[in-house]
Amino acid sequence: MTEHLDKLPFEDYCKTIFNKDALFDKPESLKGYRVLSCTQYILGPCAAAYLGELGAEVIKIEVPRLGEPMRHCSPYNETWFYPVSRWNPGRGTSPAFQGANHNEYFVTLDYRKPEAKEIFYNMVQKTDAMVWNYRPGTFDRWKIGYGACKEVNPRIVLAWCGGFGGFGPGRNWASYDILGQAKGGVFSFTGHRAGRASAGFPSKHTTWIMDYSIGMLVSTAMLAGLYWRDTVSGVGNFFECSQVQGSTRYTEYALPLWGRSGVVRMRWGNWDTEICVNGICACGLSSHPHSDHPAEKEEGYICVQAYTDEDFGKLMNLIGRPDLGKKYATHDDRVEARAQEEIYPAIEDFLKNKTKEEADRIFKSKGIISQPLLTVLEAANTDHWLDR
Repeated sequence: MTEHLDKLPFEDYCKTIFNKDALFDKPESLKGYRVLSCTQYILGPCAAAYLGELGAEVIKIEVPRLGEPMRHCSPYNETWFYPVSRWNPGRGTSPAFQGANHNEYFVTLDYRKPEAKEIFYNMVQKTDAMVWNYRPGTFDRWKIGYGACKEVNPRIVLAWCGGFGGFGPGRNWASYDILGQAKGGVFSFTGHRAGRASAGFPSKHTTWIMDYSIGMLVSTAMLAGLYWRDTVSGVGNFFECSQVQGSTRYTEYALPLWGRSGVVRMRWGNWDTEICVNGICACGLSSHPHSDHPAEKEEGYICVQAYTDEDFGKLMNLIGRPDLGKKYATHDDRVEARAQEEIYPAIEDFLKNKTKEEADRIFKSKGIISQPLLTVLEAANTDHWLDR
């Protein structure tokens, strides 16, 4: 069977071994490992959930009665903005909780009670790894910190993650995704320009993108800890991850840019500081002008990429602006802010009487890379989504 698969073309090979209809028949790389998730909100829970996706048995411990706070955090404001469905999701567990805590079992414990501590230690004895994201020192005050857990199970791999870290001047401050991005420097160059590249307002992402990203770093560290324990040391270890420090990591080249040249990265909106054309452009027409759904009814947007000299020339000819193709013939010419301030409005002028789908067809017919911005509903109904 393996020899037959190895002879398949790459696409057929991928479709065969990653067959979504055989998802639950595949071996799981972390099967047999157990993870305790003593977490809340997003950063800690998703780190454990990622390990669950790889086959680990994840048990989440919540406080009695109320459970984890994220169960009650609601995105349901959107329902009140456009009540187009008879289904009222305003009750029950929040989908946001489910998104960060999938592939898990759930129990409740009051850690401060002696009988609960006994149950907790029994679980620790049979556990490979734990994730915590309560405030620093909370579990130590409850007499169930890393030192106590290590005595019960020397092989335990424990990761603590939180806003400002387990030490330092901000260790006791509360932090959530948006605060971590603010402290870490991310928001300094998100958002739109106000006339010039050096001005404008920050823009907050509407999903907890930093928590989910840093959660992946935490789960990667735990995998490394488990590997080191099982192949080298025979004993567990402890990891600490700061949300703020992780956010700074995701500023990409902004920090070394400042360190080497003294240049502070600025907001650039839907354009790009490195290449042009590589941005999001507004289309003038809605794809669903009669929809009751605001996200469908609004005018569309499309990503356009034409940064090589050849592609840029084709794009400018297509939109009827060959003069710009000549004026900004080289990449060094058009990547400047003043050049982009002339180029992108010209593209949007071409798009003012088109839907995003019409624009996409026109661009692709001329070999220009483009992609309409899709709503979640549209994305979930694409051939790409359904095929994979």
